[in-house]
Amino acid sequence: MLPSNSKYHRKGFGLKDQIQADLSREYESDLIASIKQNNNTICHAGITIKLAQAFGFCWGVDRAVSMAYETRRQFPEKQIWITNEIIHNPLVNDNLREMEIGFIPISDEGNKDFSLIHEGDVVILPAFGASVQEMQLLEAKNCEVVDTTCPWVSRVWNRVEKYKRTEFTAIIHGKYNHEETVATSSRAQHYLIVQNLSEAEWVCEYILNGGDSNLFIEKFKDATSIGFQPEKHLQRMGIANQTTMLQSETEQIGKLFEKTMLRKYGPTNIDEHFLSPGDTICDATQERQDAMLKMVEEPLDLVIVIGGYNSSNTGHLHEIAVKHKLQAFHIDGPDCIGPGNQVSHKPIGSTSSILTKPLLPEGDLTIGITAGASTPDQVIAGVISQILEIRSDSKISVSNVHQ
Repeated sequence: MLPSNSKYHRKGFGLKDQIQADLSREYESDLIASIKQNNNTICHAGITIKLAQAFGFCWGVDRAVSMAYETRRQFPEKQIWITNEIIHNPLVNDNLREMEIGFIPISDEGNKDFSLIHEGDVVILPAFGASVQEMQLLEAKNCEVVDTTCPWVSRVWNRVEKYKRTEFTAIIHGKYNHEETVATSSRAQHYLIVQNLSEAEWVCEYILNGGDSNLFIEKFKDATSIGFQPEKHLQRMGIANQTTMLQSETEQIGKLFEKTMLRKYGPTNIDEHFLSPGDTICDATQERQDAMLKMVEEPLDLVIVIGGYNSSNTGHLHEIAVKHKLQAFHIDGPDCIGPGNQVSHKPIGSTSSILTKPLLPEGDLTIGITAGASTPDQVIAGVISQILEIRSDSKISVSNVHQ
């Protein structure tokens, strides 16, 4: 349940016109606008770059960033905090720090330190949302709260709260330590988080054939609600998801659990034991995944995926390229390219970036580029310029690129 008082703000402050110049200067790009007008293609020095048909900032991200900028304008003298990264993009978060918006520090154990927040402070909730416990804490501190939670995330919360009212366990497809999944699971009475199809298959095998409950609890110790009892809490379930997961995998997981519950309880009783999730993958996430699936069917020598290394939706775009056996690099911005013909990138499953060279082999090349929903056009333009400058003696701009 969302609070309803004069200190809770969900719609901004009507200051979009005042901040638009700042947003345009810091996040938009004439180069990207020009490439879009040229069928998302740019050619230079033997390199053809093709942008996916959908990439970069989505509506929810634009809304969250705009609300953060409006908040600074609305409360110029107040201490402003944000409970986590507003979105998973280094440039955007660094800009907020320069605006003297404080980020709640996190201890070595992974806990947020809310002791720095005082009554009357302004607290921004990021696009991923905040947990029920965090909301209660901020209300107790009598803070001014600006909630930028993406409406797609709120939609999942509504479903999970429905499961809670009907005493269904929420089976959440997501990453147990991702901010969005933490916020979603906090709204469930009982939950189990599965990260992928493999984990879902393990759980379904347990449902059908039983097993060691202690082993189950140990395997999912970080991904279950307090007091979770598999024999009890896996009898009635509903599917939910982190909105930035691969839609195809969420659908597979949902169908797998439905098939499992049909086998265990029969078609006559299925409605008492299983609830379908409906469509709860973010529209923008799906558009970018669809565009990526279309792009990787084209002849490409290389794929560059741009976005924060902790961005789930960006990581899944990278996975699509790799699954299609394309050489693909996940980078978080222009600084990952160079000096020279090299790239710093994060492989799938790695906790850190590695350096690879050469980035560009000899000869003519066709490069596909996409970006996660938290990546502004200016970052994408910087990456393109860095790539093209590897084979150019001059700085790349709209005027000197031959399209």
